Amino acid sequence: MATSTINSYEAIRADILQGRFRPVYLLMGEEGYFIDQLTDLLEEKVLTETERDFNMLTFYGVDADVHAIISAARRYPMMAERQLIVVKEAQNLSKFEELDHYVRNPMPSTVLVINYRHGTVDKRRAVAKHIDKIGVVFDSKKLYDNQIPPFIVSWFKEQGLTIDEKSAQMLTDNVGNDISKLIPQMEKLVVSLPSGTKRVTAELVEQNVGISKDFNTFELQKAIIRKDLLTANRIVDHFGKNPKEYPMMATVALLFNYFSNLLECYWLPRRDEQSVMAALQIRSSYFARDYMTGLKHYSAAKVMEIISDLRRFDAASKGVDNVSASQHELLRELVYRIMH
Repeated sequence: MATSTINSYEAIRADILQGRFRPVYLLMGEEGYFIDQLTDLLEEKVLTETERDFNMLTFYGVDADVHAIISAARRYPMMAERQLIVVKEAQNLSKFEELDHYVRNPMPSTVLVINYRHGTVDKRRAVAKHIDKIGVVFDSKKLYDNQIPPFIVSWFKEQGLTIDEKSAQMLTDNVGNDISKLIPQMEKLVVSLPSGTKRVTAELVEQNVGISKDFNTFELQKAIIRKDLLTANRIVDHFGKNPKEYPMMATVALLFNYFSNLLECYWLPRRDEQSVMAALQIRSSYFARDYMTGLKHYSAAKVMEIISDLRRFDAASKGVDNVSASQHELLRELVYRIMH
């Protein structure tokens, strides 16, 4: 969840920006974006531009020698308070465990950054345990789909821009949780903003990313939540005409996430907006209002029935117990069952 990736990332980033550096950083995991962002930030903040010439060394795991890294880390900085050693692609470093000889007793004037992409170091291993005691161990996990809209909002905020919740969800529906594909789309929107404009809108997303602002999974979910059958059927018909752009599995996944979260809301001691936001770790009241509407229109028993239907229709869309029904026919029937 967000606590393990986004919040950890933001906490580490805040420390770096305030000049609170740790002797060793082990940045690992499947989501390379956060690893690279922290590595770049450390390269920018640990040393001044003039200090980097003599006090920054970069090694690459595929051809680096672990003993050379340790030797470099044990040096004293030249005409600077500290030195920076960066090990990139550390997952390819031979004898990685031998870094433990250094991290047991690191140099206080060295900042060692271990960039370990596309995998993780077992936290039970001595090297990881010792780094965790004196430095930072950051596990950069892939974000869940419901974490992507807040990430999009945060990314634009860092650019000095805003994006409305609908537009953020449209991007999520179109790209998913692959940040390497998401960033270029967001950069495209930044470039496309008219001069003097600071807000990304659904219209801008529609024009530049190729997503309809009226016919998308976000609008389908909103129609289902409101029990607006006419709008829901219009969107389903649009999906049926464009099956490659709107695969049923993606639609089912979005609805499953919503109704699974909605079911959690029924067990809350208080079913108010703030309680829903806290329980589901939602940062925006915009999305919390969808759950408040869902609580009014669907009973807990109906939501459990819907979740069961979503599982069954997801299997049918993959050919399980389904001989001839098309994706469009399945989605139309599913939406009908949800809303009746």
